[in-house]
Amino acid sequence: MDTNKPVTRFGTFCWALFSWAHASFPTVIITFIFSTYFTKEIAHNTIRGTADWGWTMGMSGIAIAILSPLFGSISDHTGRRKPWIGFFLGISVLFTALLWFAKPGTGYIFIALLFVAIANTAYELTQVFYNSMMVSIAPKERIGRISGWAWGFGYFGGLTCLAVSLFLFIKSGWFASADGLNIRATVIFVAAWFLIFALPLFIYTPDAQPIHKSLLTACKDGLSQLWTTLKTIKHHRTIFTYLLAHLLYIDGLNSIFIFAGVFAAGTFHMNYEQILIFAILLNVTAGIGALTFAFIDDWLGSKFTIAVSVTSVIIFGSIAVTLHSITAFWIVASLLGIFVGPTQAASRSFMAHLAPKKLLNQMFGIYQLSGNITAFIGPILVATFTEAFHSQRVGMSSTFGLMFIGLVILLFVPGRNPKHTD
Repeated sequence: MDTNKPVTRFGTFCWALFSWAHASFPTVIITFIFSTYFTKEIAHNTIRGTADWGWTMGMSGIAIAILSPLFGSISDHTGRRKPWIGFFLGISVLFTALLWFAKPGTGYIFIALLFVAIANTAYELTQVFYNSMMVSIAPKERIGRISGWAWGFGYFGGLTCLAVSLFLFIKSGWFASADGLNIRATVIFVAAWFLIFALPLFIYTPDAQPIHKSLLTACKDGLSQLWTTLKTIKHHRTIFTYLLAHLLYIDGLNSIFIFAGVFAAGTFHMNYEQILIFAILLNVTAGIGALTFAFIDDWLGSKFTIAVSVTSVIIFGSIAVTLHSITAFWIVASLLGIFVGPTQAASRSFMAHLAPKKLLNQMFGIYQLSGNITAFIGPILVATFTEAFHSQRVGMSSTFGLMFIGLVILLFVPGRNPKHTD
């Protein structure tokens, strides 16, 4: 692709379509289907399986925390993003497909967790370069709109992939459940989905112009820039306080989704069909919440939206882990889902309000870093508490503690129109 060509509308569409492609992996593999399959049919038992899954996500999170800022900085000094996207996409797709060999039985625990960890780490690194492409393909005045379209594509992509998985592999009867064939076929489907819908990005979306630096020089310059950016944060106490709150409540929120399917299967003994219906319901309510609270964000402010949403997630989540009825759990979990989208969306817009305009790019880089650097804490907490108390309910409750601490810290951040030169 000629990087000097202007980005067409179709090229921009293909960039956004990548979100449709990659949403299949976290939705199907990490959250709802394969994670459930692992704890129910591969692990020794659901308690040990939950702990093993948590430790694996934690270790992957540590790798992501180390590698994301490094590769993010490199991307700013190499220009081209698509070769890096292709490299990490290939790794993620390959190891997702290799999960086909993870059959039921404890003899497959190691390869299942190893392949998931590698696929997940590569997936997150793909995101680093994909996100950084937006600056070169979207006019400044349309970045928010195009970013929103991509987010919407990702939401519907994950939802569609879940629905197809339910009706094609789980309910159709075309794939036997013996030897985990229906679930193992699903991982091949997800790998193919990820790869096929990612291809238009490589064909039709122009890349940034290359910066002629050696890889070593790009690494040195990138790390130097990262260090400079981190040092600037000490001059902006309001932003520092907000980022501290953000990394805690977002880590708790992400952990809830990492273990949602595992918890539903282990504690409520849901089958795959019930889990997929639960997942679709959760995604729908999350989308409704995001659309509804977008107006509240503009009306009453981002901080208010975040505080109400995080508080609601804590309340409904705390109720959900005490329930014993599947129907009641579905209802309460759906109410929780309403506040997931607003938490994520308002967090980004609040950062835009807080950051000085001249430092917007640097501050959003740190904001992205704060979402990754402690991503291992939540999964490790869930794993530790689940194993220590032999209870998934206790393990899941630890995520609400993280969110509560983040909420308390958020209260010390000024709301509307904070001074940028604090």
